[in-house]
Amino acid sequence: LATTTAPGVGSPTPPPPSASKPLPAETPAPLAAAPAVPKTESGKTIAPDLSAEQSAPTGKLGYPVQGRIIREYEKGKSDGIDLAADPGVPVKAAGSGTVAAIIQDTDNRSVIVIKHDDNLLTLYSNVEGITAKKGDTVERGQQIAKIATDGTPYLHFEVRKGLDTVDPMSYLK
Repeated sequence: LATTTAPGVGSPTPPPPSASKPLPAETPAPLAAAPAVPKTESGKTIAPDLSAEQSAPTGKLGYPVQGRIIREYEKGKSDGIDLAADPGVPVKAAGSGTVAAIIQDTDNRSVIVIKHDDNLLTLYSNVEGITAKKGDTVERGQQIAKIATDGTPYLHFEVRKGLDTVDPMSYLK
């Protein structure tokens, strides 16, 4: 019969290097002194003025055309609003951004998509005479197209947060 040996028996474990020579002592770098916090005469802390480092929120958009809303946003049914406008009226960028795409919808109408800060997209449909091209930087209020002259004259306008549609009325001012 073969004999079995218990684990760890029969093979010596070498001593660790630190057994003969201790590890060097760690000397952490000293912390930099914290900046002095301004205080009032009564000793209360004054909040620093960060206004130069901050910017105003950029979420508000302008109307791309002036017109009556003929179809309101309804999640799942109408992903944007439709604004009535005369044929050929200039369509303007609702906010500053970059033209992300110019495509055709299922009705063979041109669609412009502009990417804005904060993962926001605006979409403009039922347009013609597009003056911007993919990759162009556009400013708020800059003309990007005109209302289509054939069919019903209106602009379909969407606002998307990422891929999700949101009610444009909460962004328009």
